[in-house]
Amino acid sequence: QVQLVESGGGLVQPGGSLRLSCVASGRQFSIARMAWYRQAPSMERDLVAQIDNGDSTNYADSVKGRFTISRDNAKNTVYLQMNSLKPEDTAVYYCNAGGIAIPTSRWFEVWGQGTLVTVSS
Repeated sequence: QVQLVESGGGLVQPGGSLRLSCVASGRQFSIARMAWYRQAPSMERDLVAQIDNGDSTNYADSVKGRFTISRDNAKNTVYLQMNSLKPEDTAVYYCNAGGIAIPTSRWFEVWGQGTLVTVSS
């Protein structure tokens, strides 16, 4: 079973930066795609950024040019560098991973527990 653990959230002033990290752990798995989603109060959970095995990336329009997603395959870790943060970026950020469980060759998808990012002066 694959588990995701996020870290790096917190309180930051508008215009500031934060870096989120998400580490995948477990036995015998191969991750194909990792992504960050966010959910503000009373809102749906939306995709922020995703990255695949070929390092192709995709971003929500609202974060393009400000956020950068990257991954370290050797460490099964995905990062989200967030710059020029705005109050509207305030949300719980969730890590998501999809891949193959090696013993069964079945696709899996897992979520982290979420980390709160608050952008406020």
